[in-house]
Amino acid sequence: MTPNLEASQLSLNDVRRLFKLERQTGGSFTDFFPLEPLTDFEQQELLQISNDFWRYLEAGKVSEELVKFLSLSPLMRLTGFFKVPVVLTMEDSIPIEVEDGDILIKGRLDILAVNQPDAELAAAQFWILVVEAKNSAIAPLVGLPQLLTYAYKSLQQQSSVWGLTTNGESYRFVRVTRGNPCTYQILPELNLIDRERSLLLAQVLKAICKLQNLQLQIA
Repeated sequence: MTPNLEASQLSLNDVRRLFKLERQTGGSFTDFFPLEPLTDFEQQELLQISNDFWRYLEAGKVSEELVKFLSLSPLMRLTGFFKVPVVLTMEDSIPIEVEDGDILIKGRLDILAVNQPDAELAAAQFWILVVEAKNSAIAPLVGLPQLLTYAYKSLQQQSSVWGLTTNGESYRFVRVTRGNPCTYQILPELNLIDRERSLLLAQVLKAICKLQNLQLQIA
């Protein structure tokens, strides 16, 4: 009988053992793409998103669903993720088979952004960004094992993928790359409440969204 595991129960040690994922250190966002300045309108919208989230944070813990509603959704709209050909999905479950084929890992994706220029190409979607959300009282990196588990699945059809784990205030981007071994790289922490780091947050999201213009990197 095939053993079943829940992605939410995995530790980083489990991820390393099951998927042979190794951590890379160092690096910055500009190693991967240019960062464009934000327009005055984008800066004003970003400030409004920050203020809206702060109002709820002042009142107490912000739930995972409110994190997605108050911060992730407006941020992704602002930075282009609602535009064609990008499609956002919220999957009920995603099965992931480990290399040796004797373990099945299941989990629930919070948000997945894919390039789907044509419905007929659904089987060849390019994963742009995998998002794991937590409530405001949980450190984002607590969601890293889940995020890496989901991101690993995309390496079956493309050479790399970006992931994001957040609690609404703090944002940690991760780049997962196929190789021997496969690697993941955690980029510097960004923050919706801090003005300078919120500007960088929006710039990074815009840059990642534009990766949908690349050709599909099919294995």
